[in-house]
Amino acid sequence: MAERRVTVGWAEGLHARPASILVRAATAVGVPVAIGLPGAPPVNAASVLGVLALGAGAGDEVVLSSDADGAGPALDRLARLVRDGLDELPQG
Repeated sequence: MAERRVTVGWAEGLHARPASILVRAATAVGVPVAIGLPGAPPVNAASVLGVLALGAGAGDEVVLSSDADGAGPALDRLARLVRDGLDELPQG
């Protein structure tokens, strides 16, 4: 299983708009991705309700993971999105 640990960069944390951005990005990468707080059960990163339920705030560490073949680049892109608080999924 591939995973990336990253600190949430959005000032508002993973709430409302940032959660929606992450869900759209997780859907777009084409591999199943989970997200969770360290030590807690992960949720589907493509589920807005799941992401909101995490309650992850700005500066919290989250773990992105996937057991799909070749998931590394997708996780790298999602990690950058979360870490930098971007409005869209970075290319490549």
